[in-house]
Amino acid sequence: MSLEFDFSHDSEFNKLLAWRTDIDLIRAALELARDSYPQLDFSVVTKWIQDRVDELRPIVNRTVSERESLEMVAKHIAYEHGLMGDETAYTQPDGSFLQRVIETRQGIPISLSLLHMAVCQGLGIDLQGVAAPRHFLARLDTPEGPLFLDAYAGCRILTRDETLDWISELTDIPRRDVGRHLIPVGARQIIFRMLNNLKVIHAERLDWTGVWRVQSRITALSPSEYAERRDLALAATQADRAGLAIRLLKSLLHSCPENDREMLELHLKHAESIVHRWN
Repeated sequence: MSLEFDFSHDSEFNKLLAWRTDIDLIRAALELARDSYPQLDFSVVTKWIQDRVDELRPIVNRTVSERESLEMVAKHIAYEHGLMGDETAYTQPDGSFLQRVIETRQGIPISLSLLHMAVCQGLGIDLQGVAAPRHFLARLDTPEGPLFLDAYAGCRILTRDETLDWISELTDIPRRDVGRHLIPVGARQIIFRMLNNLKVIHAERLDWTGVWRVQSRITALSPSEYAERRDLALAATQADRAGLAIRLLKSLLHSCPENDREMLELHLKHAESIVHRWN
């Protein structure tokens, strides 16, 4: 079934749909935030980043190592501007939206990491995202080995060995298997992770319109994935889009796994009952 979504105003998201790699990651993240804040002014965030770059450039120019440069950036953002991790940010969409992270000074690991990465890039420091299990990190490769910034914890910088130990303890993944999760990822993987975080948060808050918006983007990025099309259909049912839900569910029933069939049929009956009430 062909799915048509309107992302005509989202230049960076459209690049992701075309599998391009020249993505402005900050703008892409702000395009997600604009779903919830339609009047969002992107320049507020880009100016904040540029202001931090301008403040930090003379400081970083005096450092004698890449680790010291990264420490100066992390301390400045955490202590001078107060951006830190906060548990409540995990329960609300604003913890993922960069403009709200700057306003509230509270965020989750991925949103805080993106702001650190953008400031570092402006300073010529190649800080990259790492989609580690249960905790997003940022990585800087140095001659002495990779360093990992935990932006959620302010200015905590770990060596590879320290990160292996920590992630293994955090996730119960054997230490020998953690290393493959510490490789830098591109914009596509980062945006996917942000979308999936938002999907969970909206669902936990029973905000089905929010789930629908996020799932529309996920499905657009992975239109051939059955699980994503299924979740889009279920979100449509809950978000008062019964007509679309019926079309999606009927399409899914042609090729769904047998263990999903009964559930999809129940949702189809529910969506059809809503349409019948309208008529």
